[in-house]
Order: sequence, then structure tokens, then C-alpha cells
Amino acid sequence: MAAIGYFLASEQFGPKELVEQAQRAEQAGFERLWISDHFHPWNDAQGHSPFVWGTIGALSQVTSLPITTAVTCPTVRIHPAIIAQAAATAAVQLDGRFVLGVGSGEALNEHIFGDPWPPPGERLQMLAEAVELIRRLHRGDMVTYRGEHYDVQEARIYTLPEQPVPIYVSGFGPQATELAARIGDGYCTASPDAELIGLFRDSGGGAKPVQMGTKVSWAADEESGVDAAHRLWANELLPGWLGQTLPRPADFEDAMSLLDREASRQHFAAGPDPQRHIDQVRTCVDAGADEVYVGQIGPDLEGFFTAYEKEVLPALR
Repeated sequence: MAAIGYFLASEQFGPKELVEQAQRAEQAGFERLWISDHFHPWNDAQGHSPFVWGTIGALSQVTSLPITTAVTCPTVRIHPAIIAQAAATAAVQLDGRFVLGVGSGEALNEHIFGDPWPPPGERLQMLAEAVELIRRLHRGDMVTYRGEHYDVQEARIYTLPEQPVPIYVSGFGPQATELAARIGDGYCTASPDAELIGLFRDSGGGAKPVQMGTKVSWAADEESGVDAAHRLWANELLPGWLGQTLPRPADFEDAMSLLDREASRQHFAAGPDPQRHIDQVRTCVDAGADEVYVGQIGPDLEGFFTAYEKEVLPALR
């Protein structure tokens, strides 16, 4: 059976709330943590976006669970050398229980300095070069690097974990998935797409771990669960490349206004029926995920953790 973890949504909660959720998740029996890395939330209703590396430092002091960033973009907003230092520190704080999840990012977070937003192929080239540079720096050597996209001069990371930080690569299409298979120690996705996971395995990923995130909206009644999911996270239903190209939370809000509330009902397990939640997680497992991370959308966090501790997690195991 796949490991079941909890997704910490930096877009929806402040740093203290995220720390409290991580503690409660461990008490409830979740086995791992995912945490998103954003500069902006997807929309203003979500309302938060704390600096993930500060939050991870706090998490390291209150939980024994492994943590993965889901996912960090090490290409535009933050130079990969700085991400290498941040990831190394996180791994030391967590006694090696840290995975750096990386991806090619979204304009929403990466356009903030006015840099042009590259096309997908170029973003993947930047990601591959960034991963190469991070790995070189994690060896502990003095690095001078002249690449196509990044330069480093006489840089060395002194605070390093005993083992190199594993780097998992996200992919939401064939090109990114094939890159993840080539350069990643594992694969991150938010879609229960068995074809893409098969492509990852067949393109060199083999038996490397596959992590998958999914969101639910536990509530005391189904309608309030659907309301919360649609108001806060309908952005997940936007088609095509909109999620990678829209630059502002306000743009996501405008696009979300075109989405049908019933589509959110179908997409998210909403309400208190444990079987719906069990089925959604099992869909991820059946698609080939080795680790599934569940995020609670609605405001009743204690109701969610109690239901999962008593009914959902035992059934899944």
C-alpha cells in the first residue's frame, strides 16, 4: 500500500497554522508531509503565501515526518544556488528527512521581477540546468559554473546533510515527465494519470518513487464541502496551460468564475462520507502513486483529521 501523507497548502494557511496542521497530521497517522512553495496564492480567497523555507525550519522542530517541497521552482524567482543552500539546510534540520521537489513553475509566482516568462521547452531546459547545478553544490566542493542560464563563481555550501538531498521532479505533460525520468530521483504529480506515470517508468524512472497530491473538502455536510472547494480551489480545474501562464491571483479568479460548481463536486471528495475520501485516495494509488498526499480544503480541520484518523486511514491500510 502507498504511504499516505498530508499536504500543507502554503497558499491557504499562515506559517503557524501550517505547523499546527503538521503536528495534528502526525498524531492522526499521516506518514509524510508535502508543502507548497509559492510567492502568491492562486486567488485572493486562499489568502496566504508564507516563505516556505522559514516554515520548514519551524516544522523541523515539531514533527518527525519526512517533508517534500511540492514544488519549488529553482529557475527564475530564486537562483538555483540559493535553493541548493536552502535545501541543504532543511535536510540538516530534518536529519535527512527532506526531499527537494522541483518544477518549471508558474508565471503566477515567477514573473514578480518583470522577467519574461519563457515557453515550456526553455523552462524545462532551465530546470535541468538548475538541478545539475544544485547537485554539484551539494557535493560540498567549491564550484565555478558557466551555464547557458546560470553562472556561479567560487561558491561552496558548508552546511550539508550526510547524504545528498534527493531531488524529485514534477511533470504535468509528456515532455516534463520524460525529463523527470532522466534527471529526477523521483516524480511529483497532482494528477492520477496512469499513462504519465507509465511514461515516467518507461522513460528511465523505473522503480523511483512517485508522489501524488490530491485535495479533499471534508465537511459536516456535502454542500458546504462543495462550496469551500469551488470557492477556494476551482483553479485546479482550469484547462490547458492556464495554470502556468496566468500572472495574477485576480486572473485566476476571473477564470474560475467560468467554472461550474458541479465540476468541483465531481473533482473533490466533499462532505463527511468516508467512502468518497477513501475512493479518491485509492484512485491515486491505482494510477501508480507510491506516496499520496491529501490536503484538506475546508475550514473544519479537526473534523477532517478526526475522520481520517478513525475511518479513512485505517480503511486504506
